[in-house]
Amino acid sequence: MKLRVLARLIEIQRVLLRHGLDDLVRATHLYRPLRFVFYLSPGLWLSRRRGATRGERLRLALEELGPIFVKFGQAVSTRRDLLPSDIADELAKLQDRVPPFPGSLAQAAIERAYGRPVSEVFSEFDEVPLAAASIAQVHVAKLRTGQEVVVKVLRPGMREVIARDLEVLYALAELAHRYWPDARRLRAIEVVAEYEKTILDELDLMREAANAAQLRRNFAGSPLLYVPEVYWDYCRIDVMVMERIRGVPISDMAALRAAGTDIAKLARNGVEIFFTQVFRHNFFHADMHPGNIFVLVDDPANPRYAAVDFGIVGTLDPRDQHYLAENFLAVFDRDYRRVAQLHVESGWVPPGTRVDEMESAVRTVCEPIFDKPLKDISFGTILLRLFEISRRFNMEVQPQLILLQKTLLNIEGLGRDLYPDLDIWNTASPILRDWMRERMSVRQVFSALGKEMPELFEAARVLPALVARTIQRAQHGGLRVQIESPQIDELRAALRASNRRRDAITIGAVILLGGLFWLIASRPPVWAGWVISAIGAGWLVTTWRR
Repeated sequence: MKLRVLARLIEIQRVLLRHGLDDLVRATHLYRPLRFVFYLSPGLWLSRRRGATRGERLRLALEELGPIFVKFGQAVSTRRDLLPSDIADELAKLQDRVPPFPGSLAQAAIERAYGRPVSEVFSEFDEVPLAAASIAQVHVAKLRTGQEVVVKVLRPGMREVIARDLEVLYALAELAHRYWPDARRLRAIEVVAEYEKTILDELDLMREAANAAQLRRNFAGSPLLYVPEVYWDYCRIDVMVMERIRGVPISDMAALRAAGTDIAKLARNGVEIFFTQVFRHNFFHADMHPGNIFVLVDDPANPRYAAVDFGIVGTLDPRDQHYLAENFLAVFDRDYRRVAQLHVESGWVPPGTRVDEMESAVRTVCEPIFDKPLKDISFGTILLRLFEISRRFNMEVQPQLILLQKTLLNIEGLGRDLYPDLDIWNTASPILRDWMRERMSVRQVFSALGKEMPELFEAARVLPALVARTIQRAQHGGLRVQIESPQIDELRAALRASNRRRDAITIGAVILLGGLFWLIASRPPVWAGWVISAIGAGWLVTTWRR
């Protein structure tokens, strides 16, 4: 183990013990001989936290350990399927309470990035930061062309600090996995790996700029959300320059009311933005806490959101997106059997799961929350109950849905502060139904078919040779199926499903091409060519819908 990691682990143990988290130290066998040295320290016992809950003590310890552990706690707080509810609730309160670093250091970092003095890049640069967070801080500046901008600069030495603390987190997770039985259920190493991907993405400001540009393009001309412009000529890995926006922080309800803002409309627009990003665009802002959301009140009757900080975004696989939409609609319609069936069809629960039992469990969670305003609904509680159902039916954790769950909890918090009487079900249902109708329209089906046509033609082209080789291998005894072990049954099932889809596409393509060749050759009767083509197209459309 590296010396710097060992030193950091000793510091972590000291903090944990001071906050009365002895169980964590004992469970992970952190330095068993050294632990008693800390126990004998008078300063440790005089400063121990008393009377606080375990969740509060853990939150305070993470805040003391620094920004990387704070962000880790924020990320872990969304894993309500893995954490006790009291700890998850406390970790959700973590905020980036980080003092700014000197503006002179920010200016030096900018000059290193550009290779020239700041005065040659900007006509004005304010060394006093506008805002500071754990990874970076923001300064106001003005381009030499006159545009007012914000300049985001990474904290000095941040990559080294994160690299060290990631090593420490992995070391802690491995110790916990080895010595703490609960850590296996909590999948500590996987949680750290998931966090690593998120935090490393945030260190690349070029990636964040690309996220902002994509989101801006998605909402170009939209009355719902404004995304500031990125000035690409001034963006580097460590520095990002964007248009400065002047809006009211979403948490400043007094200012919003004073401006005459239509709060109810603002709340409904927030729900529409969420579903538009997740389903229509399949690209969503996944860090929508109040510090990143502003409101433009130039027209108070039609308020418009403005977003900043695009370091964390999420997307969904089209298959997960489809099943998620179907699940939402089934819940809206109170069709709990359909919810249970969708979980089985999607592979989120084992194939042998009894649909009727899962239907009853989902009904128990969802039925009590209908016909209630947002103020009487807690999505955190709902997710917790659903996760309990997941454990009961051995539902696997879906990492690709974690960011979405985190965003949903953010939306709940914003909506509860804005307009607690919002009926989120009646607001969301029409949006999602419109998207589903558009998705299943004839135009969309043929558009998707057109995109896959090159693949279909290629499959039709190689099919004869593939069939000939397969037959030849079978005749010479060269066709073998090797059974390795029972553990690959699930993989084989997935491959069989993929092969059936491929075969269906190939058959449909062959039928469609046969009909088209019939028409091109003008063989009588011509109507037969149209019938064959229609059969092939229908076959392909049906396969695609499945």
